[in-house]
Amino acid sequence: MTTPLCKKLPLRYPIIQAPMAGVSTPELAAAVSNAGALGSLGLGASSPEEAARLIRQTQALTRQPFNVNLFCHSPAIRHEAVEQAWIARFADRFAALGAQAPVHLEEIYPTFCGHEAMLQVIEETRPAVVSFHFGLPPADTLRRLKACRIVTLATATSVAEAEEIAQQGIDMIVAQGYEAGGHRGSFAAEGDDHQLSTLTLIQAINARVALPVIAAGGIMNGAAISAMLALGASGVQSGTAFLLCPESATTPAWRQALQDAAVTGTTMTAAISGREARCLRNTFCKIAHAIPRTEIPAYPLAYSMSKALAKAALAQGETGFGAYWAGEGAPLARELPAADVIRELVTEWHAASGQGSLTDAIQPFSL
Repeated sequence: MTTPLCKKLPLRYPIIQAPMAGVSTPELAAAVSNAGALGSLGLGASSPEEAARLIRQTQALTRQPFNVNLFCHSPAIRHEAVEQAWIARFADRFAALGAQAPVHLEEIYPTFCGHEAMLQVIEETRPAVVSFHFGLPPADTLRRLKACRIVTLATATSVAEAEEIAQQGIDMIVAQGYEAGGHRGSFAAEGDDHQLSTLTLIQAINARVALPVIAAGGIMNGAAISAMLALGASGVQSGTAFLLCPESATTPAWRQALQDAAVTGTTMTAAISGREARCLRNTFCKIAHAIPRTEIPAYPLAYSMSKALAKAALAQGETGFGAYWAGEGAPLARELPAADVIRELVTEWHAASGQGSLTDAIQPFSL
């Protein structure tokens, strides 16, 4: 089976490893790409210098296409009273951990929109694919990426966002269902989230938009891949399936939380970062569960404090304050090398699709 995703890049398999800023590594991205799928680097939290280093490291490990992901969020709107109240709310927690609460919240992640230094890094290194989360960059940025023959992807959580992506000339849409782990890719941080499942979202987008659609959310095995392709997806994206790979930067505490995922489950919260995101339930999630959205500072201001709190807690051996992003399929994560995860996904997909043979079902492309 071939799909528009495979033809465009080309790839052997229509599978994308989700970028996952802070977890994806050159080793993970390269292993996935070398196995015939599309590996990814999450660079939304990286400086231009760090981004250049990570891209170069990945290029040294694979000659196959890989994706780099960038955040296109609007700059935070500052509300000093809200920010100070947020700090005060957790001051006792810091004190109990023998640490000092921050004096001010910081905008720790700059947006890619208008970030000339980061754009120059992309133009110089020329990864095969660049994807966007939280929105889209300016039209001139897109023109410059197209001039470099870079394939572009963008996350949509609604049909309206998918239509905007198509209007701006992006090549493909990543349809992020509500069950997906990590941050919602919604263009508006506090917009009306319809919370559509991956299954529903890809069908709704396909009914209105002509671009190829990548299904993201709940893709943990080959049966899910088969189902999404049957419903019209051109490929799938999965992040949680790769969290336990040895090539990932998932911390020991995060790995342990994943082992307990069948008991703890996941929850959606804005309290960690200032944007809605799905993570494994832990102590911080329980504390912040009932806090009104209006009392949470904007993204990424809230994140600067929760990161400081998690660091202080970890120094005392307390792991319940980390941001352990994961999708609803977390209990199905496999502790395997990335190449073996791809192999298992493809084998299961072949079986679920009822193809005549694995060779017939998946045709490799000459690169």
